[in-house]
Amino acid sequence: MHATYNYTQHLEKLQEFWSTLDNIDRSLWVVGPRQPSRATSFRQINLGNECSILLSINVYDPRSLPECRFLGPDSIVDLMKKKWKRNSKRWTKDKSLVENLENLMETSFPGPPDSWRDEEQVECGICYAQCLPINDELGAKSGSGPDYTCDNSSCNRAFHSVCLGDWLRSITTTRQSFDVLFGNCPYCSGPVAVKVDSNG
Repeated sequence: MHATYNYTQHLEKLQEFWSTLDNIDRSLWVVGPRQPSRATSFRQINLGNECSILLSINVYDPRSLPECRFLGPDSIVDLMKKKWKRNSKRWTKDKSLVENLENLMETSFPGPPDSWRDEEQVECGICYAQCLPINDELGAKSGSGPDYTCDNSSCNRAFHSVCLGDWLRSITTTRQSFDVLFGNCPYCSGPVAVKVDSNG
C-alpha cells in the first residue's frame, strides 16, 4: 500500500512538471532541445534580438524560480541578468511559469513561429518522413524537415532536398550542371532544380 501511495504521489508531482513543459512548448518560441520532450527538464527560449534564455526547470518543484542562463550579445545579456536579479522576488507560485517569466523580464516573449506550427504536418513527398534521420553522413541536414517545395502552385509538394536529389539521380532524363540537378517533380512533372553536394 505504502509503495503504491509513493508512486502515485510521485506521478502527481511529475504531472505538474509535465504540464509546465507543455505550457512552455505551446506558448513560447522554444529553440532547444530541437524536438522538445517531457524527458528533458531544460528549454532554450528565443527572446528576439539574437538572445535566448536557457531555463532549467525543477522536476519536483516546477513552479519555483528556474535556474537560468542568458545567451546572446554581452550588452543585452548584462541588462537581462540585472533585470532577472532585480525582479526575481516577483516570482509567485500561483502564476504559470510563462506569466512569471514575462512579469520578471517586463516583456512579452515571442510565441512559436507560425511556420513551425505548419511544418509539424509537412512530410517529404519521397520518404514520407517529417525529419531526416540524425546521422553524420547528412551533416548539417541531419534531423531537418523538408527544405524544398515544388514551384508549381497547384502542386506545392515539399521534399527534403537530399531525397529529391537522390530521386533525380535515379532518373535518366535528369540533367546536371555543376552542383545543380534539373529534372521533373515526382508528383506533377513540373520542372525542379535542386542543389546537391558536389561530393555526393
